[in-house]
Amino acid sequence: MASAQTLFEKVWNEHVVVAETADTPAILYIDLHLIHEVTTPQAFNVLREKGLHVRRPDLTLATMDHSTPTTPVTSFKDMAVVVGENAARQVRRMQENCDAFGLELLGFDSDQRGIVHVIGPEQGATQPGKTIVCGDSHTSTHGAFGALAFGIGTTEVGHVLATQCLLQRKARTLALNIDGDLPTGVSSKDLILAIIGQIGVDGGTGHVIEYRGSAISAMDMDSRMTVCNMSIEAGARAGMIAPDDHTFEYLAGRPRVPQGTDWERAVAHWRTLKSDADAVFDKSVSIAADKLQPMVTFGTNPGMVIGVNDPVPDGGGDPSFRKALDYMQISAGKPLTNTEVDVVFVGSCTNSRLSDLQQAAAVVKGKKIAAGVRMLVVPGSQQIKKDAEAIGLDRVFTAAGAEWRESGCSMCLGMNGDTVNSGQLSVSTSNRNFEGRQGIGARTILASPMTAAASALAGRVADPRPFISQGE
Repeated sequence: MASAQTLFEKVWNEHVVVAETADTPAILYIDLHLIHEVTTPQAFNVLREKGLHVRRPDLTLATMDHSTPTTPVTSFKDMAVVVGENAARQVRRMQENCDAFGLELLGFDSDQRGIVHVIGPEQGATQPGKTIVCGDSHTSTHGAFGALAFGIGTTEVGHVLATQCLLQRKARTLALNIDGDLPTGVSSKDLILAIIGQIGVDGGTGHVIEYRGSAISAMDMDSRMTVCNMSIEAGARAGMIAPDDHTFEYLAGRPRVPQGTDWERAVAHWRTLKSDADAVFDKSVSIAADKLQPMVTFGTNPGMVIGVNDPVPDGGGDPSFRKALDYMQISAGKPLTNTEVDVVFVGSCTNSRLSDLQQAAAVVKGKKIAAGVRMLVVPGSQQIKKDAEAIGLDRVFTAAGAEWRESGCSMCLGMNGDTVNSGQLSVSTSNRNFEGRQGIGARTILASPMTAAASALAGRVADPRPFISQGE
């Protein structure tokens, strides 16, 4: 009789080409390779130098997101003016490389273009049970569908392009059991920030996390993607959620999923992709979702996080903790709710989907953002932009005084010219708050779309719940 397996173990075992040994990692087959303009140039150069072709062009999907402008441009010349010559060169080179190697590219003029971890699910390329890699650490997003998805380095990008396989050591397993209903004003972003605060930025190191429990089962797919997206911020190799009816309803009819009887067979297999009842995890942690509140970071890593109304801790004399507070210009012992805000960013592969934009729009509708605050709203894909405009979200944001942009990674990491000025404080729905992440000298507070929108209205870090009740 076969031993009980976790979801991760089932997907891993289905893709092992050569098993690992004490001396060598396993060779793992890759079902989907997502690529973008930043981590591919060197990999394509290696292929050229060695005279190699892409092994499976049909399993490779390319887009442009990191370096693309979020203001309208009509030519590469205009693009260079907006984002800088280096970023424009990356975009041009991506087009050239995809043409040369026969790869499908959702290019700059495509209405399917968007952030790589948004367009994969949106197009139905992301599916349960797949192994998915990308030269980007937030590839864990796709684990929301029951895929084993993780980021790889540029050298590994070249390996997968050439062989469709990857050398990997098998990770350990961590069950995060999350039960209870999320309170009003508390979102999946608050949940994952709270998780990172509890287990630490190294709590998942060496593990693949499986998110389980009633709170996860109740979530829609956008929310699940937010949770899995930030698994890497907890140190994990990947994050996964077992597929269920929410998953199948989301995927049904999308361009790249199986159709007809093939769809029925696929769903029948996908339903088996869940941890066996008696499967054993290496570690297990429980979280009470109904006890959570809106969360905000106060330091320079995502584990430095508190409830929005809680006082900033003092760090017990830890010099690195003190350094982080000094950089953020934040005092211990006080909540952040009186901290003035310069910039608010709603977007990124964490929180740029339609439901994220709807949450932020519900807070600002009929109101004006505070004087002196700049608010950028950047959809995760051109399709999301179109869908949002169809229901008037763009008009809600612009009427409030926000900027409505084209899709892209934008201010999450500022590679395209969308940056926060030195010394300015940004409340951001992105995933990293490292020193200078959003611009040299920029200070970043991570928060949910609702908290970000409330902060834009208040001109300071704000609890979104009073603003939500005002709009009801």
